[in-house]
Amino acid sequence: MSSEPQQVSAALASGVNPGGAGAAEGMAGALDAGWLELWYQPKIGSRTLDLQGAEALIRMCHPQLGIVQPARFIPRMGARPALSQFVIARALADWRYFLAEQSPLDLSINLPISFFDDPKSFDYLCRQLPDDPAFEGLILEVDGSEITRDLSAARDFARQRLRKIAISVDRLGGEWTTLLQLRDFPFVEIKVEPELVVGCAHDRAKRKLCRHAIDAANQLGARTVAVGVESYADLCTARELGFDLIQGFLFAKPMGVQAFMRAIGPGPATVV
Repeated sequence: MSSEPQQVSAALASGVNPGGAGAAEGMAGALDAGWLELWYQPKIGSRTLDLQGAEALIRMCHPQLGIVQPARFIPRMGARPALSQFVIARALADWRYFLAEQSPLDLSINLPISFFDDPKSFDYLCRQLPDDPAFEGLILEVDGSEITRDLSAARDFARQRLRKIAISVDRLGGEWTTLLQLRDFPFVEIKVEPELVVGCAHDRAKRKLCRHAIDAANQLGARTVAVGVESYADLCTARELGFDLIQGFLFAKPMGVQAFMRAIGPGPATVV
């Protein structure tokens, strides 16, 4: 019997979609079919345990497969400009919804480094930014391994802070020593990957690596996020180490816009 990931991959490869197209056409057609959504996971202040922002994470709501994780379909779609534009437009539309329903919320979105190669992409992004005094900016999360492969482009783009755009180094792992030794460090945030955070309460080596990343980030003026906090022990350790923000299933799993609105509220964050 095939496993669930194998079933998903086989279905996507066969081009399961309303028009019966092939895999490439089917994945591209997911945008037109309205299968793609953004779900949100809160970022929690480590000291106050209040809501500090949220990361937008893409999901596919497939009519036959149900909720499909991005690892199952992003590789097949590739770094398509249309996909990045969808993420930008949807996230900023959701920001306006959050503002209207409750209050402005600092949002982060994930983009590939290739997005920065085309000057038209930056123009598109700037045109989408809300012209509202409540809008404080948008954080673009880019994988740390991608940044190190194209450091020049990432640094140039990260200097656009005056346009209310900033870059976060996502999933900082083995490449952290290269990035944190830069004298010119225009990135505003460093997200330490779950592989170093999960179990750090009981792993001295992980705690040491987290501490080095935090110390370097503090010297460079960047805030730090502990990603993948799933236990009270790791939460306490992350707070003791000095992480600025906490993100993980201990507080909330990613959820759709309506569920996110129901979950957030004034006061300290709730551990769910």
